[in-house]
Amino acid sequence: MRNPTRRMNIRTRCVSWPGRTRWPAPHLVVVWQRDDDRPPHAARPGRDDQLVKVMEWARANLDQPLSNGELARRALMSERTFARRFKAATGSTPYSWLQAQRMERAEVLLETTDLGVEQISRLVGYNTAAVFREGFVKRHGVPPRSYRRRFRRPVP
Repeated sequence: MRNPTRRMNIRTRCVSWPGRTRWPAPHLVVVWQRDDDRPPHAARPGRDDQLVKVMEWARANLDQPLSNGELARRALMSERTFARRFKAATGSTPYSWLQAQRMERAEVLLETTDLGVEQISRLVGYNTAAVFREGFVKRHGVPPRSYRRRFRRPVP
């Protein structure tokens, strides 16, 4: 049964061989077109279990240096395929998503623990506290200590 959302254009080519007449080649050029204007390689909507597993693993290992290549290897994909599928599933690049996860974990640690900013920066994967502070200020508009004073939750 044909998929109603796809149309197929088929063209045949003629090939000229030396000493022979032109004849239709057995090659078919197939161009898939979708009615919803997505390119042929676009990800289908829905849950991608490989990406979900990699994202869970990345959240559990934020203290390690994580690269796009490492995440792609864990998902058993090439870096380009991983980046494309990740963006289709989440709406952001792997790097942006990873930075957001690190900042969210830092927020929770600032709100619920007495750990210093240097310790928190290492726990969420930053090499130096200065880089962590700079990213935190860029995201929140206030330094980590001011954020802690304002949003501190009582520890049960």
